[in-house]
Amino acid sequence: MIYLQLFVSFLQIGLFSFGGGYAAMPLIQHQVVTQHGWLSMSEFTDLITISQMTPGPIAINSATFVGVKIAGIWGAAVATLGCILPSCIIVTVIARLYLKYRNMAMLQGVLNSLRPAVVAMIASAGISVLLSALWGGAGISLAGTNWTLAAIFILCLVFLQKGKWNPIAVMVLAGGLKLAAALAGIG
Repeated sequence: MIYLQLFVSFLQIGLFSFGGGYAAMPLIQHQVVTQHGWLSMSEFTDLITISQMTPGPIAINSATFVGVKIAGIWGAAVATLGCILPSCIIVTVIARLYLKYRNMAMLQGVLNSLRPAVVAMIASAGISVLLSALWGGAGISLAGTNWTLAAIFILCLVFLQKGKWNPIAVMVLAGGLKLAAALAGIG
């Protein structure tokens, strides 16, 4: 019975959590804290922290965490399956529809008009992260600039653009440079 409850609860979360992980948090909280009482509010806060620290989407990490806590490994598998099943079905249907209608002029027009919006959203997120990293959200000023991070950023850009380095290698290098700077007391 607990497996069915886990599956249905996380199926609902997976089905109705449009907008990403932060949009899913109230749904997760309602299911695991309010409705079923599987976690206390303090444990839910820990769950969000753990889900943020581990790779992967918050909802899936939450499903795995709650499943393990409530019913062990099989609980984790059932909760995670419930969480990802709606997305798998929706993406499969959309992919089949795309393959069937990809040559339609109207569909191509819609996709072509969405590309600039997607690029703008990605650029907006990137600029927000850059501003937060270099100025900490306190406003752009020379005095408030984190020059260590600015230098690491510029160095990484050079390695990516001119050196054609692998992006993963550049990320590891950036992390290592920031760690070295922190250990040296620079930034």
